[in-house]
Amino acid sequence: MDELTIDAPGEPPHPGMVWVPGGTFTMGSEQHYPEEKPSGPVSVDGFWMDETAVTNRQFAEFVEETGYVTTAEKAPDPAMYPGADPAMLVPGSITFAKPNAPVDLSNPMQWWAWTPGAQWRHPWGPASNLNGKEDHPVTQVTFEDAAAYARWAGKELPTEVQWERAGRGGIEGAEFAWGDELAPGGEERMNRWIGEFPWKFRPRPGGPRRPGTVAVKTFEPNPFGLYEITGNAWEWTQTWFSDNHPEPTSRCCAPANPRGPGVDASRDPASGIPRKVLKGGSFLCAENYCSRYRPSSRIPESIESSTVHISFRCVASPTA
Repeated sequence: MDELTIDAPGEPPHPGMVWVPGGTFTMGSEQHYPEEKPSGPVSVDGFWMDETAVTNRQFAEFVEETGYVTTAEKAPDPAMYPGADPAMLVPGSITFAKPNAPVDLSNPMQWWAWTPGAQWRHPWGPASNLNGKEDHPVTQVTFEDAAAYARWAGKELPTEVQWERAGRGGIEGAEFAWGDELAPGGEERMNRWIGEFPWKFRPRPGGPRRPGTVAVKTFEPNPFGLYEITGNAWEWTQTWFSDNHPEPTSRCCAPANPRGPGVDASRDPASGIPRKVLKGGSFLCAENYCSRYRPSSRIPESIESSTVHISFRCVASPTA
């Protein structure tokens, strides 16, 4: 743990939140994907964070009280998708479809499918439901959906720096949220893809028989008390994506509470749609593909996208 760990300033502002102490830590990694570079020191003030991802049960309370309608429940705007098949411009979202044989890993369309009727209540399509999954992370939520929930709850989404500080758990330089071994002593510490992605899935002992989320608090928390901070489901942050981290400064002059680039720097080169940073990896991350179940990992996601493996958790300031 780093030397700046401090006790929580009183009781949490909302139930189910834990204190993430402020301090200076090394963000990013030089060892993995290009977007994680360069690594360098950053400083962040302490904050409160949800101990788990927002669950289906919690999101249902929000929807019931507000009447909120998620992005996936609305038909896409044809103006945003010129040339698209009109039959596809219906309410729906993106789901994972496991191939039956090895496929070209450079083509994600081999395992992603646009599914009419997929939304947070039916995350895998109209025939699916949330029965028995009330305490799983809510999925099929866009950035707008996550931000709307956060406002209703009197919280906000974390910045990328806050999320990575929380995800590292105060363990400086470790590969994973608990240390340097992926599965210490052969024990799985998160919900990830075991086997050869995307076609050969090997269930862990006691785990789900097919790829998907698991209930929150299935695994032990990291040192800050955060459950499933990696694996299970990617999590939205409020930071606009850029291809790399800024060049680092010295530890004595580490940037304080950086919020990242502006919206224009984040736009997808092909579509022009702004993108936010996702953190944490998901149940679809595997050793042979997208091994981004590490605190330093990050990917861009278009703000209007929702999938079966993206969720979120919230933060609050000490004065909230």
